[in-house]
Amino acid sequence: MRSTVLVTGGAGFIGSQACRLLAEQGWSPVAFDNLSTGHRDALGEIPLVRGDVRDAPAVAAALDRYDASAIIHFAAKAYVGESVVQPADYWDNNVGGMIGLLAGARAAGVTRIVFSSTCATYGVPGRLPIRENDLQRPINPYGHTKLACEQMLRDHEVAYGTRHVALRYFNAAGADPWGRMGERHEPETHLIPLALRAASGQSGPLRIFGTDYDTPDGTCIRDYIHVHDLARAHLLALRHLEEEGESLALNLGSGRGSSVRDIVAAVETVTGRAVPVIEEARRPGDPPVLTADPTRAAESLGFRAEMSDLATILRHAAPWFGHEGRHEQAA
Repeated sequence: MRSTVLVTGGAGFIGSQACRLLAEQGWSPVAFDNLSTGHRDALGEIPLVRGDVRDAPAVAAALDRYDASAIIHFAAKAYVGESVVQPADYWDNNVGGMIGLLAGARAAGVTRIVFSSTCATYGVPGRLPIRENDLQRPINPYGHTKLACEQMLRDHEVAYGTRHVALRYFNAAGADPWGRMGERHEPETHLIPLALRAASGQSGPLRIFGTDYDTPDGTCIRDYIHVHDLARAHLLALRHLEEEGESLALNLGSGRGSSVRDIVAAVETVTGRAVPVIEEARRPGDPPVLTADPTRAAESLGFRAEMSDLATILRHAAPWFGHEGRHEQAA
């Protein structure tokens, strides 16, 4: 079965990649986005409904207008550091957005939702790599809001029969392999784009927050997953729900960890340019190490990361930040 899918946050970095892949695989994606951080040109010819997920009647109207049978929910604020200093915005946008989305879905009779969750729901893990049944103890407002959204989905399944797949991302990175879109955040806070900008001279030195963590080189370690791999996982989750599969919560990661200094070294190798750095104190809310055990996603969905080695991630991302082979942004 292939049908119309409403993609909230569909004009964003991951959402636009998912929309294009949905279209290529026979679905009819419709992006729903307020364009506060997304970009219309990332969607090409994919239709866009401009709206806010906190507006339940607008969500219901879009679902009804396009006769959508499922939702992929990306729309959220997603910066750990920002959530610490602006928690009210995160609870309003992320939890308020899920409340509006679920109300709109109930009104339109849509009962299949793929949700963009996060590894930040685990907090500081008790063991590594992280498994889905490990305790979820967030240490920042961003993680708390995503955990609350997961609980709302579970409650809605019990009460209303809404089935879902919650995908707990590790660190999204890379760019469209065909050069149609890359990361465009202002302000940019993600490590790989910042390192690439620093190497190209587009910005000042890369700020490294914390060099005294209990890790081999003292810097934080994260599990990076290519945006195209993430998009594929959402399609597999959607297919799982279409085939009447049970609700799931799954990690999406490569299973490999890279430190901040590893990223700096890899950027220098790929670009042939030095990355100037400034070392600063730790930021609140940053766990030392987050790496995924991706076994359950492989077993449940048949998902395995295929483009998530650092060399591929950086080769696809580098042209968007002033390095050789820059792709023109496709409209």
